[in-house]
Amino acid sequence: MEASDLLMPPAEAMDAPTTAPTVAELKARITQTVGALVAWVMSCQTLTFFAFETQLVPQVLTVGRLALQLFLAMREAQWRVTAAQSQPGYKRQGPIIRQLGTFFGKVSYARTYFYRTGGGYYPLDIALGLTGDGFSLLLTSCAVRLATKVSYAQTVLLLTMFLHWAPAQTSLEELVLGLGRHTAAWFAHAPAPSGDGDVLVIQIDSKATPTATAAELARRRGPRPANPHPGSARHRGRAARLRRGAKKRRQKGDKAKNGKMATIVVMYTLRKSADGTLEGPLNKKVYASYAPKRHAVAIARREADKRGFTPHNGKAIQLVTDGDNDLERYIAELFPTAEHTIDIYHVVEYLWEAGACLYREGSPELTAWVELQEAALYDGRVAEVIAELTKQLAALQGSARARLTSILDYFTKRQTKMAYKRLRALDWESGSGAVEGAVRYVIAQRFDCGGMRWIKERAEALLQLRCIEVNNDWEAFITFVHDRTQTQAQEQHKNLPIKCAEPAPLPTYGLT
Repeated sequence: MEASDLLMPPAEAMDAPTTAPTVAELKARITQTVGALVAWVMSCQTLTFFAFETQLVPQVLTVGRLALQLFLAMREAQWRVTAAQSQPGYKRQGPIIRQLGTFFGKVSYARTYFYRTGGGYYPLDIALGLTGDGFSLLLTSCAVRLATKVSYAQTVLLLTMFLHWAPAQTSLEELVLGLGRHTAAWFAHAPAPSGDGDVLVIQIDSKATPTATAAELARRRGPRPANPHPGSARHRGRAARLRRGAKKRRQKGDKAKNGKMATIVVMYTLRKSADGTLEGPLNKKVYASYAPKRHAVAIARREADKRGFTPHNGKAIQLVTDGDNDLERYIAELFPTAEHTIDIYHVVEYLWEAGACLYREGSPELTAWVELQEAALYDGRVAEVIAELTKQLAALQGSARARLTSILDYFTKRQTKMAYKRLRALDWESGSGAVEGAVRYVIAQRFDCGGMRWIKERAEALLQLRCIEVNNDWEAFITFVHDRTQTQAQEQHKNLPIKCAEPAPLPTYGLT
């Protein structure tokens, strides 16, 4: 839009009605509505409690909408008295009626529009912290928070069930993307938790989630073919199957998931108790992203510094991973003095795989051999395990030899990170149970359900919002977004929206 086009108010301001109930009229309406509600309650002498409560809810929501209208009308009248003359260079139009979606339903209110060459804005909306979306921040917060737990369609259903209305699913997705644009700033500026312990534990793992292929996206975004059976779901599906043709049968090893990896970081501290053991976990926080793995490790470094575990102050840091080569390289770079441990349960899984090269699956000999090597691991005799694998390798041929060679290489390269006896003496972590649980709860339960196909950038916004919710930081985050958007609106003299149709790019912190 050209600047010259903004000499007059936008179409919303020109076409909308310009009358709204006054403060006095709304006060009288609330008094009348509440009186009628009281009279109705007194008349419900034969209703069951279920019937009474069912009929009460919409009436309470009606009173809530009237209260919101009264508040908005009062603030608009107050603003016109105290601030109408403090906008030099602007022309006035209005009051303009606006529909606002709230927790209690949609309400109408009036506010004055100020405009000049180059743009215009609604001072009341900016003063009240209302965004340009047409939704209150409380409704946005409730809807998006619910969407971090269940699908978008279920979110709309649940909101309708409890609030008797809900934003459209498209609007809900755009609200998620809009709030997702504030998550990077939140994680960067969120205060460190208080009352941390003496040892910082960082566990890192990855999880692949189903991602839409280029062909699926082309079908989703392309023109829709004519529907010859608009009223019959079964015939519509049959026509679609005929149009697509027979599905290609998957061969052994083919992947239908098209999975893309998300890296998840779990951080918490352990505190020394009176008997010398370590208590915890304390102040557990989760972070996850589809960005490259180095980003996740860099975030862990930033959060460790924020919590007082800097590289040079001598505080103890332990990192636990599954032995991923990329993570090992990034940890060596960003946490050079930290204790890096390979999760004992992943190591034992390699022992079972090695044993399967030597003994029959399910045999007592296999179990006895694995238990013997596992006991050596816990006793700090990793060198003996490596020697045993080397000895057994000499007697093998073919594929079994290749598999055991790979396992032996895994143990040899990571021998220094398997000091489980010393870790037990220190009462530090030997396993990565915390991050394994987070993989299931934070990622799998929301992003890896049947029929789901994600686009990484769109999933990123929801994933980071889910981390904020899991961290019990949701209210603080919404307050942060409210203050941030209101400050930006005041500085730019614009009614800024939260909703966004396009996702933000994947984060790049720590990648350059």
